[in-house]
Amino acid sequence: MLSRAMIRIRDMTYRVAGRMLFDGATATVPAGHKVGLVGRNGSGKSTLLRLLAGTAHVDSGEIAIDGIAGVANAIGTVEQEAPSGDETPLGFTLAADKERAELLERAEVETDPLRIAEIQNRLVDIGAHVAPSRAASILAGLGFDEAAQNQPLSNFSGGWRMRVAIAALLFAEPELLLLDEPTNHLDLEAAMWLETHLRAYPKTLVVVSHDRDLLNRAVTGILHLENLKLTYYTGGYDRFERVRAERLALQEAMARKQAAARKHMQAFVDRFRYKASKARQAQSRLKALERMDVVASGAAEPSTVFRFPEPEILPPPLVTFDQASVGYEPGKPILTGVDLRLDADDRIGFLGQNGNGKSTLAKLIAGRLERMAGDGHRTAKLKVGFFAQHQVDDLDLEETATDHLARLMPNAPKDRVRARLGGVGLVQDKQTTKVKHLSGGEKARLTIALITHDSPHVLILDEPTNHLDIDARDALVQALNDYNGAVILISHDRRLLELTVDRLWMVADGTVKPFDGDLSDYAGWLRERSRAASKSAKASETSAGEKNNRVDRKEARKAAAERRKENADIRKAAREAEKLLEKLSARRQKLVDTLGDPATYEKSTRELQELIMKKEAVDREIAAAEATWLEASEALEAAE
Repeated sequence: MLSRAMIRIRDMTYRVAGRMLFDGATATVPAGHKVGLVGRNGSGKSTLLRLLAGTAHVDSGEIAIDGIAGVANAIGTVEQEAPSGDETPLGFTLAADKERAELLERAEVETDPLRIAEIQNRLVDIGAHVAPSRAASILAGLGFDEAAQNQPLSNFSGGWRMRVAIAALLFAEPELLLLDEPTNHLDLEAAMWLETHLRAYPKTLVVVSHDRDLLNRAVTGILHLENLKLTYYTGGYDRFERVRAERLALQEAMARKQAAARKHMQAFVDRFRYKASKARQAQSRLKALERMDVVASGAAEPSTVFRFPEPEILPPPLVTFDQASVGYEPGKPILTGVDLRLDADDRIGFLGQNGNGKSTLAKLIAGRLERMAGDGHRTAKLKVGFFAQHQVDDLDLEETATDHLARLMPNAPKDRVRARLGGVGLVQDKQTTKVKHLSGGEKARLTIALITHDSPHVLILDEPTNHLDIDARDALVQALNDYNGAVILISHDRRLLELTVDRLWMVADGTVKPFDGDLSDYAGWLRERSRAASKSAKASETSAGEKNNRVDRKEARKAAAERRKENADIRKAAREAEKLLEKLSARRQKLVDTLGDPATYEKSTRELQELIMKKEAVDREIAAAEATWLEASEALEAAE
């Protein structure tokens, strides 16, 4: 059923502790639209969600949610505190549909046949009979297998319990769904699933997110918060960025044109206002200047810049492990048979669900965990910068950014400390502001400054983007690509991984193996695994289907492997054709440059003819390579 919730914001003004967050903001979100709410860190996005949810109220103006009057499940948002207790994830998720829970409770005690029939009919109408499988499917998408779905919530960490809260909200399907950075609690696999689920969400959605992939694939519009105002753009984030850039360029041109006109009119007034013959004209221009609405400059907000200090060169390899095991308790390794080598030019992304050992492997490489068995080697003088989410939470709230970094650089002059903070986008008063007054993104930047203060040879970043806005994420991509050390990334941000890593390691089944493919292949592998799991769940509902279930899973894995292999072969052919085309084009350009040199024509006729024949031969090779590349590209597109 289509959503009835439409958002109307009219001339809204709102302040927090005297600070203006919205001033005359106006926007409309049509019913059923899925909207990404974007803006700089600290601009007021989370506050707007609270205003929409009704937990905060505007100072002036109006926020109205049309179409939800009398609706029981009108507005849904994730509570700040994660659920806990003896309830299971499946039970907690099912309880989120309050109407179903109440009807089932009434059905247990009702004795009137007519009322029982009404209750049963309503249960059928709301799909109560498929609710357990729907709830289980959502939980599975967020990383809970069947066993985990039936464990007490108290057995899980805070991050996993927040996943349960998200699952319950998605299961309840409120008319207006409000989500604030939902992927912060997820790994890459669950983030991919959530993106697909939100794209198909049938009701109105407003999601605060800095995940560009989610904002391109899961929403139909972008609501931009900037300069205390709201502007609505249709389409995904890339289209918003393009349209906004065009609007800013046009606005900047209009501002320059108006400034030139004002300057010309003011010059006329200054020159002739006291000359009798021109006084009337000067007065007219003066009044026109006073009436003229000043067009604001269209200049965009300053971009964030990251700069990492360059490490000294060390002989390769930096780190090696041979049949190593690692864990936290004696005799209980998390990972075994670890064989890997890390060099200074490596860019590696870790794949695998949370709990499979990605962070454990990162700690082993960083030297924070000793191996239990096997061989290992770390080059002398190796320095590792390790970013983990708990480090952001461990900052001293009463100290400033300068205090934190100066403690690690006691012999460095103040200018150098300030320059390092500026290298992560903390400038001016942000350097001397107490940490408790910094935004989440600013704390993350400070943490990055702390881990890079001694020019590490390896950067290990475990979910570094959770609190960074899109501009800061793009700046991080640029900085990592400019950095001359090795990089290891654990992230749910697909764009960050795609733009920075060139190798993927799969951490699963108690070991580490290279993943042959890219993130598109991995997404396909996850889909195949999900389909196989779905078939398995359906087949296990009857004992008669158990044998077929094993066959189905085997066939699904076989089919998935065949598709991955086929796609990998096609992708490899496309890459090879593209590389050949680049080489041939470079060779042709050299021949063209030679033929364009007047000195060439001083050579013999035979030499000149050979050059022309070589160029013609390269042209034929380029035509053939282009045909091969085009065929491979079309085949790859069809396969994907």
